[in-house]
Amino acid sequence: MNSRSIPRIVSRKTSILSPWVRLVERHVDFGDGKIEVYHALDQDDYIAILAVTPDGLIPVVRQYRPALERFTLELPAGLVEPGETPEQTCIRELREETGLVSRTVHSLGVHAPDTARLSNKIFSFCVETYPYSDTRETEPQIEVNLVTFGRLCSSILAGDFDLQSHIGTVALAMLNPDLRSLLIPMNAL
Repeated sequence: MNSRSIPRIVSRKTSILSPWVRLVERHVDFGDGKIEVYHALDQDDYIAILAVTPDGLIPVVRQYRPALERFTLELPAGLVEPGETPEQTCIRELREETGLVSRTVHSLGVHAPDTARLSNKIFSFCVETYPYSDTRETEPQIEVNLVTFGRLCSSILAGDFDLQSHIGTVALAMLNPDLRSLLIPMNAL
């Protein structure tokens, strides 16, 4: 690829839509003299957590999502707040949403949630927790269900658990041999 064909951002304009979302308009010159306009949503980076209790259960949260106008099943997750590292966000969000306390945090990597429309990053984690306690306090609009890995997979295949980035987090954990054995006990293989 020669230098004339490398795309160049000619101008960029950011409009604040809410405290959580900004619209970015980019004018791009692809080297042919024609300027094209692209729009993307910019928001804070995001984390997704596949947590596993000592007895092999996985917390799945159920909450209402206005963007979809329905309840969803998801992994615990949230936006990275200013001044926090993604790992700190992971530990905080897991406790806030499920009441579970992190014992060991495994990074699964950093990825782009949607390269065409979103400019943020998603940090995925697999977390080994301390035992679950019924006296936990969680966010009021979140229902927590502890499920087996098999039940989570069945929910994904049935389309009940359908957030693609969270399905990707599950897949990332399964690609790691050490974490795969955490999710699926050896006697279950």
